[in-house]
Amino acid sequence: MRRINIAIDGFSSCGKSTLAKQLAHHLGYTYIDSGAMYRAIALYVIENGLVVEGKLDKPNLLRVLDKIDISFKHDDATQRSETWLDGHNVEHRIRGMEVSRHVTLVSPVPEVRAKLVQIQRALGKDGGVVMDGRDIGTVVFPRAEVKLYMTARPEVRAQRRYLELVGRGVEIDYASVLENIERRDDDDTKREADPLLKAPDALEIDNSDLTATEQFDLALGFVVKTIGVVAEA
Repeated sequence: MRRINIAIDGFSSCGKSTLAKQLAHHLGYTYIDSGAMYRAIALYVIENGLVVEGKLDKPNLLRVLDKIDISFKHDDATQRSETWLDGHNVEHRIRGMEVSRHVTLVSPVPEVRAKLVQIQRALGKDGGVVMDGRDIGTVVFPRAEVKLYMTARPEVRAQRRYLELVGRGVEIDYASVLENIERRDDDDTKREADPLLKAPDALEIDNSDLTATEQFDLALGFVVKTIGVVAEA
């Protein structure tokens, strides 16, 4: 059976990665979190003093951009793909609120997006990839055989993200999480470079009132319609 690419786009904290991991596991595909790449760049600018009074030092970022190395490595113990930045495992460090607050500083930069899109396309050149992000079906893989567009009400997404952070021991309040999500929604949809858009041929899934299982069943049904019957890997 042919191996295709599956593109999943959508707003922050709307279950993209959960669904992408489920589909990848079921199909025996590779899951790639494109958002982790932008988070890695955000971590880099934080740790290298490229954010001054809340503003990105873009000229100095561009001077070093080609030297920033981002890769994914499979962890045999956790059976997960983890993000590495310049030779260091940063999977846990990129998931905090500080990085979340700075992602919107680097994600609109055209040169950053061009660098990461090049990496993403290379990862999917042979198919067999499930990738989630904001511009996967419109920019990275515009010819992907399956495209999904995820959405949910901001309040629902904020509650999910809040519970996730609290569960990891992060001290945060719901209002701050909701504010961050609404700001990211605004930035994602209004930036000039590759804004978040629904591809015309994407299946839209509003999972505000869906369980993870119901969401997976909808998505898998769409995949089956596209490539035929699939057996669990």
